[in-house]
Amino acid sequence: MLALALTGCGASNEDDNGSASSGDSTSAAAAAGDLSGALAGGGASSQDTAQQAWRAAFGSTNADVQITYDPVGSGSGRESFNSKAYSFAGSDSYLNDDEGELSAAKERCGGEDPIEVPAYVSAIAIVFNVPGVDSLNLDAKTIASIFDGKITTWNDPAIAGQNDGADLPDTTISPVHRSDDSGTTQNFTDYLNKAGEGAWSYDPDGVWPIKGGEAAEGTSGMVAAVKGGEGTIGYADESQTTGLGQVSVKVGEDFVAPSAEGASKALAVSKRVEGRTDVDMAMDIDRTTTEAGAYPVLLASYLIACQHYDDANEAALVNAFLSFIVSDEGQQAAAEQAGSAPLDAELASQAQEIVGAISSS
Repeated sequence: MLALALTGCGASNEDDNGSASSGDSTSAAAAAGDLSGALAGGGASSQDTAQQAWRAAFGSTNADVQITYDPVGSGSGRESFNSKAYSFAGSDSYLNDDEGELSAAKERCGGEDPIEVPAYVSAIAIVFNVPGVDSLNLDAKTIASIFDGKITTWNDPAIAGQNDGADLPDTTISPVHRSDDSGTTQNFTDYLNKAGEGAWSYDPDGVWPIKGGEAAEGTSGMVAAVKGGEGTIGYADESQTTGLGQVSVKVGEDFVAPSAEGASKALAVSKRVEGRTDVDMAMDIDRTTTEAGAYPVLLASYLIACQHYDDANEAALVNAFLSFIVSDEGQQAAAEQAGSAPLDAELASQAQEIVGAISSS
């Protein structure tokens, strides 16, 4: 459970040069260095490297603050936030009320709508292990057919036809999926569902819908499983897939490789989910965009928190740390260490305003 032993929570709206910051709290309280105590969060494993960068940078001016982030997966993170085990959560998919998550979060937050802001934007790389093949071009229908078990060998005509000159073996394709309730799986199956031209048989879901096959827990487990088996194919945060073959996906008439820049461009042309509140920045990602250079197989990983906390010191810590994460400084720290794409200016400004208003009840 969360341990709190916090003192003084001074805050200002000034940047490092002492001038007022417009719409960006840039963790003013963090810059003041007058916070102390412990704060617990957890969730999406995709955020793990970025969270390490954020904690280190935040801690450089807040030596008396101990922040933990447990990369247990998005589903477990949302559950632990709703049970009050975490003060904040990271999630690769937004709260969904089909399973009562949004209602549970509202109850956890004293009847108020929870905050959801994007904080970590990254491409989901479709990765494979075929000796002698480093990259492939595939359209969404072919990718969906592979993961749905309709295409079963690497030299299938649907693959060969998009990759002239590639030396493709007759090796059996072995799809790997996440074993945990995963926001990466939610985003990946959303892409297969919306862009796969009917080749994918299932609705988007954080739990892999096909029984059987090889399963791996967390991002690191997925990467290890694909590396460990010849003929495997899987999906994982692009920043953590070094050493594996990667698929370039068809966007319009071009094939686009996974990149932070491409993911950011796809998110920028997407819209917020209809019917959500002003403090909820859940994004309806355009998986079928034809925008040049956009990479639509992406995850926008969120921070989930309450607008108000009963304990004023807990509120100050959540405000300060989350404000740092969505600040320009925090976004750059994640880009440098985790390879993510900084939020574009408009999205960043909206997120900064929302988390900067976190306070005590």
